[in-house]
Amino acid sequence: MATATVMVEQISSTASRGNVRGHELTMDRPEPKGGSNAGMMGGEALLNGLGGCFMSNLLAAAKARNIELSNARADIEGDMADAPPRFTAIRMTVSAQCNPPEELNKLVTIAERGCIVANTLRAAVELSIKVV
Repeated sequence: MATATVMVEQISSTASRGNVRGHELTMDRPEPKGGSNAGMMGGEALLNGLGGCFMSNLLAAAKARNIELSNARADIEGDMADAPPRFTAIRMTVSAQCNPPEELNKLVTIAERGCIVANTLRAAVELSIKVV
């Protein structure tokens, strides 16, 4: 079984920085929540991770099939509950210019099935992904 490893360290009184293979992500709280707004909050990073994982798989699926894909975009919304704080539902809408256009739905399905984050979250929250 493969293992993913991330190192996260404190960089200020409210912020941390994650490092994976030399790539960094700063995380913090916005000022109204007592932070310095130096980066995303954890929940925002989770949604961003879903979008990035999905997009990586979408682009790879198009490339592997020699399908022209441009202006690809994923918009992600998460509905939150307070106690305990968590996402109760996550919705992603996907748009792109695809040639041939009828292949976009197939590429989205392939990307969704290959996305580690989507596969993990699906067991915990209502997750929907659709083409717009």
